[in-house]
Amino acid sequence: MSAHVPAAPLSPISIPDAQTGRLHAGTPAFRATARAMFVGGFCTFAMLYGTQPLMPLFAHDFGLTPAAASGVVSMSTGALALSLIPASLLSDRFGRRELMNAALALASLLMLSSAFVGGFGTFLLLRALFGIVLAGLPAVAMAYLSEEVDGKSLGHSMGLYIAGNALGGMCGRFLAAVLADHFGWRGAVLALALMGCAGAWLFWRSLPPSRHFQPRRHDFARMRGELAAIAGDGGLPWLFLTAFLLMGCFVSLYNYLGFRLLAPPFNLSQSLLALLFSLYVVGIWASAWVGSLSDRLGRRNVLWLMVAAMLAGLALTLADRLWLLAPGIALFTFGFFAAHSVASSWVGLRARQGRALASALYLSSYYLGSSLYGSVSGLMWAYGGWPGVVLALAAGLALLLAAALWLRRLRPLPAA
Repeated sequence: MSAHVPAAPLSPISIPDAQTGRLHAGTPAFRATARAMFVGGFCTFAMLYGTQPLMPLFAHDFGLTPAAASGVVSMSTGALALSLIPASLLSDRFGRRELMNAALALASLLMLSSAFVGGFGTFLLLRALFGIVLAGLPAVAMAYLSEEVDGKSLGHSMGLYIAGNALGGMCGRFLAAVLADHFGWRGAVLALALMGCAGAWLFWRSLPPSRHFQPRRHDFARMRGELAAIAGDGGLPWLFLTAFLLMGCFVSLYNYLGFRLLAPPFNLSQSLLALLFSLYVVGIWASAWVGSLSDRLGRRNVLWLMVAAMLAGLALTLADRLWLLAPGIALFTFGFFAAHSVASSWVGLRARQGRALASALYLSSYYLGSSLYGSVSGLMWAYGGWPGVVLALAAGLALLLAAALWLRRLRPLPAA
């Protein structure tokens, strides 16, 4: 396919890369999009989950149980989950790029405010508002990529976006844990907020305008039709269940890992705990590599293997030796990000109607899993300690493996 040559010079990020006008890997427009979405994913996860290693500090300072302290994560993820569909409707009317820019900027300002609150209740309120406004970025990021990127490059671009999530999650947790040792949780939250402000500016500068977005008024009859088409699809509801269980199990492991490693027999400091959170880096490589691999081998042939890897990693975390536990965390993290990369790009390919709505439903399930499963699994800590948490996660992963094997039986849809 020959490249389209414009009649007059244009900015590199506005040049269409093929006759279809969709973005292909290796072109300037694709690289600009990948850079912006990487930064957006980075800031989203850094600010959303950077408070996770601070949970023991909140529990100590405010006299909370581990399950109650998990509210610093579950409050924002729950509010975000409930706001994703309204955000996707707003994006249908006002545009994907505009909503993502506003969401990241406002979320950064709310994060900044939360560093100066006086009580835990006010902190949770700001975290809920943070989740509501932040929803505008993840709600439409997948739809933006699905609309603008060529199908053969979609897995790669989605993998890069999720790699940004992985790096943001790792850096946010690492930075917060290290700074908390010296400046307390307030200093850690302030640093995360300033990083978010810088990322919001870079995102605004880098992301190209939408070329395939068409504004639509809120037509609830159309939305009901889209919901019916999504519900009637043989794979999408199973992918939503996959999202719920994937994120629920992943966040649960990291929520309560700090409580285990700060206690005997490990007795780690916050700074040493940060080194274990740096195992998150395997997710960066997993997302990009497995995203491209799934484009070649098929998503149905890759997803179930990644879930099996998570189960193997979870089993290793039962060890009381750090040299066994750390590889278990790494394998679990690799499997999670790889599976999420596969499943999220699969949604964009299967949703022939209501692509933005399908993306929002996937991510609503994803963040509800973080909020609900991530908090409920904390009750198992009270009853059985770390083995109780592992039991809860093993049950979720067994169900997830069954869903992945069911999805493996689906016949591919014809090319659009």
